[in-house]
Amino acid sequence: MKKYITLLLLLVFASCHKENIKDKPRVPTPYYDKAWSFSDKGMVDSSFVYFNKAKEESLKQGDSILVAKSLINMAIISGDQGDYFGSQELSLSAIKYLNISNAKQKEILSSNYNNLGKMAHLLKNYDEATSFYIKAIALSNNEQSKIIYANNIAINLSAQKRYHESLKYFEQLLRNKDVQKSNNNFSRILSNISKTRWLQNPNYNAAPDLLRALHIREKENDLWGQNASFSHLSDYYYKKQPDSALFYSRKMYWVAKEIKSPDDQLQALQKLVKLSHPEETKQYFGLYQKLEDSVQTARNAAKNQFAVIRYETEKNKADNLLLQKDNTEKKYQIIKQKIVSISTIFVLVAASIIAVLWYKKRKQRLELEAQTAIRENQLKTSKKVHDVVANGLYRVMTEIENQEEIDKDRVLDKIEDLYEKSRDISYEEVKFTDQNFHERVSELIKSFATDTTKVALAGNDPQLWKKVTAQVKYEIENILQELMVNMGKHSGASNVAVRFEQKQNKINIYYTDNGIGMPEEMRFNNGLRNTGTRIESIHGEITFDTKVEKGLKIQISFPIT
Repeated sequence: MKKYITLLLLLVFASCHKENIKDKPRVPTPYYDKAWSFSDKGMVDSSFVYFNKAKEESLKQGDSILVAKSLINMAIISGDQGDYFGSQELSLSAIKYLNISNAKQKEILSSNYNNLGKMAHLLKNYDEATSFYIKAIALSNNEQSKIIYANNIAINLSAQKRYHESLKYFEQLLRNKDVQKSNNNFSRILSNISKTRWLQNPNYNAAPDLLRALHIREKENDLWGQNASFSHLSDYYYKKQPDSALFYSRKMYWVAKEIKSPDDQLQALQKLVKLSHPEETKQYFGLYQKLEDSVQTARNAAKNQFAVIRYETEKNKADNLLLQKDNTEKKYQIIKQKIVSISTIFVLVAASIIAVLWYKKRKQRLELEAQTAIRENQLKTSKKVHDVVANGLYRVMTEIENQEEIDKDRVLDKIEDLYEKSRDISYEEVKFTDQNFHERVSELIKSFATDTTKVALAGNDPQLWKKVTAQVKYEIENILQELMVNMGKHSGASNVAVRFEQKQNKINIYYTDNGIGMPEEMRFNNGLRNTGTRIESIHGEITFDTKVEKGLKIQISFPIT
């Protein structure tokens, strides 16, 4: 599905590019053309750089359509490199540059919503993904595009095990005349519907239609389609006929190498590790580890590079504004000196000019102070949204995901508590109850324990918190929550330990995990910046031990007031 979606988006942008040439004299777009040239060569890093340059140039020229197309292409590249959140952010920022009432721009918007659906699906936000796909269908006038979007909805529903709804979409597509006329579309839908019917009913004989779809794809020399068919057949035969499953896994691995798809190679190697004889399993596992490390390293490097590119662009804008301000101030000083040197005849005029300039400068200063106050208020609100809503929701999601039996009333109580907190998020005063604080800390930390992650807690005694103020407890709770959320999202740790101790008039918190650790020259995200601010507010200190061979050690200390 990933390959088909990306190809569709590229075709949409290529066709829109040609339409501009027909409709009006073409404005030279060297950055945009160069970005496509790098994209055709598979040089995604360079392509991203030049799409970003094309966006900045288009902003200066007031070409909103090219701004949007550049942003969406950057979003596609980010998504293909595994940066799903970055891709979402870029796609969402592109929407404001497009006019929904313009027929040609509708098609670009449609492809953008499809990319948003793809990212939501990969992030397992399935309801959100369906919503985006439906918007894509509503905006598109291209029948081939609609077929792909509907197929994506069906796959998204199948991923949620909503097989009955998924099959309705597939069956409707099979009745579509355009699908029946296209071997590629027909074989894709036929293979997908057969797999879905088998997932719904394990006794369903999916082999005839799966093999029929494969035969069509082999006849059409559709290697991407063959890759999908081999995957479906391997899954189908996994328990029924392991030898057949092994055969199709090998075929999938060969084709995945042929089409240079590392994700499909990894998937095929996973199947081969499970299905092969013991002497071959070790070999396949070694290939899997080597390829996974290589892919992850390349994608992390690309994501970091993309983030740096966007950061440098915004920094350059800020530097240019500061330079303009300095130049304006210098010009003002020159003018002021000239006015002072004018003869006494023009003293009254000069005084009037100076008064006007002073008034404007004062007005600018007041406006700047007002903007600064607004920005500080926005930062405070953003911090509260991150701590109260984002981390709170992640914690609830973690508990739901890792509990076999869910206490519905308890979950609803937590969601209602988040709702009440979010309603008060704009108020300056923090509402916090510090009763049974040690129990709250214990519940918070242990809520991140999963089947794959063990969490140990020590030293969290009621006596420890007796002299700590309610405000400090509030900050400590959010600091601990941020650490645990970051652990759950990024560390990949299997063992986590949090220990508390009091030494004289200080409380020390020791956090340790055996995850992937943290680089020495790390870049703080919003959450860690908020954590640093909170620790400063309670006159505490935080120390990151990045020299350990594996994992991460953090020490937080703060005084008891």
